[in-house]
Amino acid sequence: MTMTGRPAGLEPLRETIARHGLDARKALGQHFLLDPAITARIAALAGDLAGQHVVEVGPGPGGLTRALLDTDAASIVAVEVDTRAVAVITELAALAPGRLRIIEADAMRCDLATLCPAPRQIIANLPYNVGTPLLVGWLRQAAAWSRLTLMFQLEVAERICAGPGSAHYGRLGVLAQWTCRCGVQMHIPPGAFSPPPKVHSAVVGLIPHARQPDAAVFRAMEQVTAAAFGQRRKMLRGALKSIGGEALLAEAGIDGSRRAETLDIAEFDRLARLHARRAAILS
Repeated sequence: MTMTGRPAGLEPLRETIARHGLDARKALGQHFLLDPAITARIAALAGDLAGQHVVEVGPGPGGLTRALLDTDAASIVAVEVDTRAVAVITELAALAPGRLRIIEADAMRCDLATLCPAPRQIIANLPYNVGTPLLVGWLRQAAAWSRLTLMFQLEVAERICAGPGSAHYGRLGVLAQWTCRCGVQMHIPPGAFSPPPKVHSAVVGLIPHARQPDAAVFRAMEQVTAAAFGQRRKMLRGALKSIGGEALLAEAGIDGSRRAETLDIAEFDRLARLHARRAAILS
């Protein structure tokens, strides 16, 4: 073992992949990141991990897992749905007893916050096909996490961090920035992956705000943003018609002739809280 707890004498990752016949599968959105310099940098972007419990989603052959074991993280839980990859990570866990645990499960069906104690983080190279729904689920419980360091395809990363008026600004950005401080921390070209994806990727850092909305207000924000951005070309009075339209906008002090992409996070927050209050009265 090394000083940080990373297993010593590991074979090169490409040899591990070949030995297990672990080809990346398109159906699982897999693109393996093999460069140890890049995985080490991603782990470093998560900040000082001393005393932190880390959940990694979709570790694949374990490139990022190896880098996480080389940090001061208190423990690492790897959640993997691919049985072939589970065998690889199980080998790695045997070399890091008590520090790395593997759970064979679909992260879309798991409450990750129950897998380890606080303080906890998620650090992951997310499968492209489920990255967005996974993030929205984690934002619903943002108070459970001290930080999320996540890799997405670049277009999704830009949507998460876009501001009002931007072509990328939409529902995902509002939900993310309403609950977290967000920023693109690193760009990664296709050639860094095996096989190379057709798009560039980026690592996004999300640090949850100290105060988080309760579940009812979060649901209301999901409804408001779904309606507002579901018909982007419509003025808000028309886009929000199904949830109160003119009356809701008037109470929030927002001009109904505006469009969703012009509203800032504070204005969406007003709409969501008013919508939640109305829903509570009617229930």
